[in-house]
Amino acid sequence: MTDLSVVIPAYNEEARLRPTLEAIRAHLTADPGRWGDWEVIVVDDGSTDDTARVARECAAEEPRIHVLTGPANRGKGHALRRGVLASYGRRVLLTDADLATPIDLLDRLDKELTAEGAAAAIGSRAHPESRIEVHQRPLREWLGRLGNRLIRAVAVPGVRDTQCGFKLFEGDRAREAFADARLDGWGIDVEILRFFRQAGWAVTEVPVRWSHQEGSKVGPLDYARVLVEIARLRARAVRRADVAVVALFVLASVLLYRGLWADLDRAYLADAGQDQNQWEWFFAVTADNVTHLRNPLFTTVQNHPDGVNLMANTVMLGLSVPLTPVTLALGPTVTWALVLTLGLAATACSWYWLFARRVVRHRWAACAGAALAAFAPPMISHGNAHPNFLLLFMMPVLIDRALRLCEGRAVVRDGVLLGLFATYQIFLGEEPLLLAALGMLLFALFYALACRDVARAARWPLAKGLGVALAVCLPLVAFPLYWQFFGPQSYHSVLHGSHAGNSPLAFLEFAGRSLLGDEATADRLAMNRTEQNAFFGWPLIALTFAVVVRLWRLPLVKALTGTAVGAALLSLGPRVRIPFTDIVLPGPWALLADKPLFESVIESRVAMVCAPVLGALVALAVDRLAASRSRANRAVGLAAVTLALVPILPTPYPVRERAPVPGFLAYGTYQRYLEPGQSVVPVPLPDPGSADALHWQTRTGFGFAVPGGYFNGPYGPERTGIYGAAPRHTSDLLREVRWSGRVPEIGPEWRARARADLEYWRAGLVVLPGQDNEAALYETVSKLLGRPGERIGGAWVWDLHRTR
Repeated sequence: MTDLSVVIPAYNEEARLRPTLEAIRAHLTADPGRWGDWEVIVVDDGSTDDTARVARECAAEEPRIHVLTGPANRGKGHALRRGVLASYGRRVLLTDADLATPIDLLDRLDKELTAEGAAAAIGSRAHPESRIEVHQRPLREWLGRLGNRLIRAVAVPGVRDTQCGFKLFEGDRAREAFADARLDGWGIDVEILRFFRQAGWAVTEVPVRWSHQEGSKVGPLDYARVLVEIARLRARAVRRADVAVVALFVLASVLLYRGLWADLDRAYLADAGQDQNQWEWFFAVTADNVTHLRNPLFTTVQNHPDGVNLMANTVMLGLSVPLTPVTLALGPTVTWALVLTLGLAATACSWYWLFARRVVRHRWAACAGAALAAFAPPMISHGNAHPNFLLLFMMPVLIDRALRLCEGRAVVRDGVLLGLFATYQIFLGEEPLLLAALGMLLFALFYALACRDVARAARWPLAKGLGVALAVCLPLVAFPLYWQFFGPQSYHSVLHGSHAGNSPLAFLEFAGRSLLGDEATADRLAMNRTEQNAFFGWPLIALTFAVVVRLWRLPLVKALTGTAVGAALLSLGPRVRIPFTDIVLPGPWALLADKPLFESVIESRVAMVCAPVLGALVALAVDRLAASRSRANRAVGLAAVTLALVPILPTPYPVRERAPVPGFLAYGTYQRYLEPGQSVVPVPLPDPGSADALHWQTRTGFGFAVPGGYFNGPYGPERTGIYGAAPRHTSDLLREVRWSGRVPEIGPEWRARARADLEYWRAGLVVLPGQDNEAALYETVSKLLGRPGERIGGAWVWDLHRTR
């Protein structure tokens, strides 16, 4: 065993190698008492010049210089691995053949390694005390800085300069790390430092003097190769358990939506109401706007001629815009199915990542918690129709970044990232972000009560980081939000009725789509099948109570419990009816119900905050059980968890066959009847209860506009938000006939109103497709227009040009 090994990778270095070896030998022999026995290992990596000859000549003059040669150029990583594994030193120095960092700085690295008790001391050109005496060309220097930032972000956070070729390691640990290394190129430095980081071995950065040397072997493309190698490194670091968990979540999502995937042309989610039509329309109209370079925040193809404020509706521009190529190539139904299926799986994976990173050690405990967070009954309910509440994969990312702010290590960077992440979530869904913020606020409050010292230490970094996040986010979303709240067809709130809160019983019952659920019972306790926002079932509530009692000493459990209870109480609404009585009490939601932003929230949705909270508590329970030494306790505990979760296992979504598009529209026959700027008036007009006309539009490539529709828009002088278009006489009349089957008396007044409405809608055609009460609708329209319709392409058609 020698005291020091110096490893030098060399490729075509015949001109620089001898001066470098002489300088190293001179430095090491100048103080033999300090460096003791030493060796220099030159690894010739298949040079095509006389590098090997020069190295052998130097070795003949100095027996402590050893030469390793290779038949071909394999890369810096391969050369370093050969050299380090051939070394015997208690410490190993890696240095480049150009000696851009002078060898006398070895003294400082050695002192730092000893003083700091670290396993590695690495030269850092990014250190504030470093001195760059000869700079690289500006492009190379810029690429180097950019590369280092990317490396810090994805591989070794906290190390400012991974690529400086002057590093001193403890010998045994260096040999262990290089024996595990697989990269052959410039990414070897990152791989070794990542190994040290994962092993828990301290690495300290040391300031250096550095001079760029002409003849460097690092070319512009090498920076890209380093990134490719880092990607390989990250892929290699993926655990098999992680791959298995991701595959499990994707498989579960596919099985839930298998009915939809089985027949994308005709399958329609049975409990989606009109939301599948609406969401496919959102994806299609966004793709159409992007393709034609139109404003993605507005359109007049629905609710013609007033239009729809798309920013004030849940179009999810954060997905609908990047998925435009998919929508154009495969159709909006494929986009809809992909968003639901992969979105649910992505949400589960994101919670798994957070729980494994922040909550538990055991991967399968994190999997159990994430499965509950993503596949809980409220999530499955929204999976019928509301992808904005299903795709919550950004929430764990936002939570993690907020927790990093509390740690106070890189407040500005984390604040910037939090602002960017929040911006993206705004374009995925604002209401989920608002509810997540409410949940995080509850958690912060209860955690502060449980751990006052931690809260005091975190408050200033958190406040500063949130300020940075707002400074980043607000300029990016200022115009879209202005358009949403003050642009055309904007509104200030949405009316949901007085019974939008949860019943306390809803937390104990099972959802309609749960394995042991009863649809009739769930229907009585929820607004509709897409808003079953509680329904965790009494077994899970009982298990949660037991977990809380058992782990109450943990501040995390106290904070999670407070968050869940607070969210559940808020979700009961402004007035809470005590079950089985006529007693109605004021609920805590009354404090928020009329406040800006909250006035448009369906309060029962606040209970969705409970899903990840319960998931975290279940993950903690499973983690403790997995670590238990008692097989009996472990078996009983895991059986209890299983019995609590099995009843709420989701069942596949049922589908029905959607109504076909009338041939008159599907085959383009309508184009012969419409003039530019005119609309097609479906009978009845599309509304939240019947929106097949939106599907007609997506199937025909928006060849025509329609009045009415299914969207959120303003009503009345106060611009109160409603679902659908502002009602008009003719639209109300046709809707009433559609549902009642009765034809009212049609006189001159009704005909005048119809003419006025048709003129307002700039109508060119009236189209009546086959449906219930078709005969009554046909008679009504014929009387309104004063003549019978024509049967064309499977629909009754009235050409309004002839009427005029």
